[in-house]
Amino acid sequence: MSRVNRTATVPETCSTTEAAQQLGMAVRSVQLMVDRGELQAWKTPGGHRRILRSSLDAWLASRGGTAAAAPPEAGHEAPATGRPMTLLLIEDSVHFQNLISLIVKRELPGAELHVASDGIAGLALAGRLEPDVLLIDILLPGIDGATLITSLRSHPQFARSRLIVVTALDEAQRAPYRFALEGVPVVHKTSLVTQLPPLLAEATAAQPA
Repeated sequence: MSRVNRTATVPETCSTTEAAQQLGMAVRSVQLMVDRGELQAWKTPGGHRRILRSSLDAWLASRGGTAAAAPPEAGHEAPATGRPMTLLLIEDSVHFQNLISLIVKRELPGAELHVASDGIAGLALAGRLEPDVLLIDILLPGIDGATLITSLRSHPQFARSRLIVVTALDEAQRAPYRFALEGVPVVHKTSLVTQLPPLLAEATAAQPA
């Protein structure tokens, strides 16, 4: 009697990092896709997600291609296709939370805006979301905005996040925080309606690498 060796076929999988690289997305965005059921995956005993490559290929095919799109030209990168832009506002004033929320909804109707009312909660939420854009007030309870920005800049995971400072402080009052604000666009709260929209448009058109 002949003997036939049968080897079980193991589904091909990839990590969330590999999937994020193929999709051109942040790892957190891929994790959210798994949570929403858009990608099929399971967790290893160590808690790491393994994504079925067949579901990844199917997701790409449903959007017109089986491979990640070619990277855009330097300085003209757009948000990754298939996921909304994520913004995090760290601001303790309910009035300005509402105003900025209205501006974001008008300028970026498909974006997701998350809000934190103090620096400590904002730092924790930033670590969970890895947002595309961070809008940060300077005077915050818990951790001031300048310290928060310095902390964020020290973590490579936020290298792609675009920073925008919103503040009621004038230029002279901002002097003690100049060490953290260098290279960061600053919008005075009295000018939010006119100055914030072009910065949001710029963030949409040119995501950091």
